Amino acid sequence: MVPAPSARDAAVLSFPARVVIAADVTPEWVNAHLPDTGDHISEPMNPPFLHALERHLHRRINSIDQMLVAPALPGPPPLSLTTIDDHDHPRVRHAVGYRDDVRIYAAPGGLLTVGRGLAGRWELSMEVDPGRRDAGLGRALVTAARHLIPAGAHLWAQVAPGNAASTRTLLAAGYLPVGAEAILQTTLVQAPGLS
Repeated sequence: MVPAPSARDAAVLSFPARVVIAADVTPEWVNAHLPDTGDHISEPMNPPFLHALERHLHRRINSIDQMLVAPALPGPPPLSLTTIDDHDHPRVRHAVGYRDDVRIYAAPGGLLTVGRGLAGRWELSMEVDPGRRDAGLGRALVTAARHLIPAGAHLWAQVAPGNAASTRTLLAAGYLPVGAEAILQTTLVQAPGLS
């Protein structure tokens, strides 16, 4: 257990043989709300526990995502990117809700964002236009993103477990799966079931 890294960020992160609860809760509260399944590694990602944490923190979880990570690559990206300022794009609005210092890049048929997310880590998101899919653009975008972060840094990507296409894209670009996470987002509009 560690404190929430910022006013915006709280999360439950599951890694091999380790779970991190990054939220302003006491060990007593956590122990009182964990299900007693005998599997201490999976209990914090159990939906009833996550729901209790949502209610306690007055936050909501949009999804439980798999986490993938890759190190920075040297030099300029091999894909020609244009820096843009389109904060109306749905992918950008989503990125700004979870990240600071979001930079937006465009390539013909695709969009890439890179910013500082949970605990200041570098994170990406990308989108490929439907007519440009299955041609390698997604892999080119997430590879290019690795060139846009400082040397020695790592770049994180979060993917819904059922999004096989994005998972394959990230794996092909050298990202490795390292765990799962549930981000507890501040509730700007009261979500159903929260009090």
